[in-house]
Amino acid sequence: MTSTTVDAFAAIRNPLVRALALARVSMVIGNQIVNVAVGWELYERTGSAWSLGLVGLFELAPVLFFMIPAGNAADRFPRRNIAMVAQTITCLAAFGLMTLSLLKGPVHLIYGALMLVGASRAFSSPAIGTILPQLLKSEQFVNANAWLSSAFQFASVSGPAIGGFIIGWTGGTTWAYGIAGVCQIIFIVAFSTLPAIKPPEAAEKRKFSDVFAGFSFIRRTPIFLAAITLDMFAVLLGGAVVLLPIFAKDILHVGPEGLGWLRAAPSVGSLLMLMIITRMKPMKRPGRTLLIAVVAFGLAIIGFGLSTSFLLSMFCLFLTGVFDSISVITRMTLEQVVTPDRLRGRVSAINYVFIGFSNEFGAFESGATAALLGPVVSVVGGGIGTIAVVIAVAFLWPALARIGPLHTLKPQEEAEIPSETEARHSV
Repeated sequence: MTSTTVDAFAAIRNPLVRALALARVSMVIGNQIVNVAVGWELYERTGSAWSLGLVGLFELAPVLFFMIPAGNAADRFPRRNIAMVAQTITCLAAFGLMTLSLLKGPVHLIYGALMLVGASRAFSSPAIGTILPQLLKSEQFVNANAWLSSAFQFASVSGPAIGGFIIGWTGGTTWAYGIAGVCQIIFIVAFSTLPAIKPPEAAEKRKFSDVFAGFSFIRRTPIFLAAITLDMFAVLLGGAVVLLPIFAKDILHVGPEGLGWLRAAPSVGSLLMLMIITRMKPMKRPGRTLLIAVVAFGLAIIGFGLSTSFLLSMFCLFLTGVFDSISVITRMTLEQVVTPDRLRGRVSAINYVFIGFSNEFGAFESGATAALLGPVVSVVGGGIGTIAVVIAVAFLWPALARIGPLHTLKPQEEAEIPSETEARHSV
């Protein structure tokens, strides 16, 4: 990537993009506060790495269950409305966690609230993730995605820090959950300013097989399949975040405030990298850059696992954010430019399962391996596995390294998926 004079602020001047950014900031801050609070409360009450791993498992289960209906809903109904209803459920779950914290309710009810959060995200993610193409032209996607991802990372930086500060200041998680619920209310208000656009009607009468059209599209689009496979297994194996309460308390000895900063460090790196991306020319070989970035991500995870210094650990987590942001922008833009709008909800729902599966099941995997082998072995082994996955993906889908600039790619119908030779000029 090299410098250019492109208008870095083009997308953010659009009031719809600003409203979408505000909504995402408030939503992510609330989600991050809940993540920090749940992790700290469970480890304080149980002292078990298994209890941290189960967080991901309970959030993942409803995503797998609701994936197909959520994707189809996003392709049939106004995506704005779906997102608002879903985040209302998240808001109620946050206030439920607040009540459980206040009353010292049973741990199993905390997991029940997390299942509500997972169900909400199953519907909100494909709705939110596919609304941008209804608002902008394709040539604006990269710049808009960089700004929206920057908003996401800003929230990911401030959310954990806010959560850790509130827990340390109040001596408990009750107020943290309450503030998280207020953040979801702000999301609902901001999202209500976006237009309620109904996706286009299908040209033919809907068939039962249309429910699974997203699977067929991804299977026949090898470049996109390669990108999400790489992202899924990299995050699955490199998921050190769930173990941060253990590192903060038992290895680095920095308490809840330090936990908040450790959770924020990857987002600081991502935010910096995304700000750079808004001022750069489109990547000439985004697939090759993606492969290199994920290898670097794995190396940073290994460095974090081996570190016993708070500052070095912060720096390694910072680097994971830098390299992960490249993967996020590439995958997100690739999905938006190659997927026909009639399939965007179903494809996005499947994509979210890939990412949600890697995040949530990765949390379970990290918790399980940490309980069996220790947190250091769990994290270092995950980093090594991430690098191995990059090698496998590069071998299985060599066309990924040859694709051209993302803005030159076009939406592909299911029957028009090109060969690998054609991939360098299309998909």
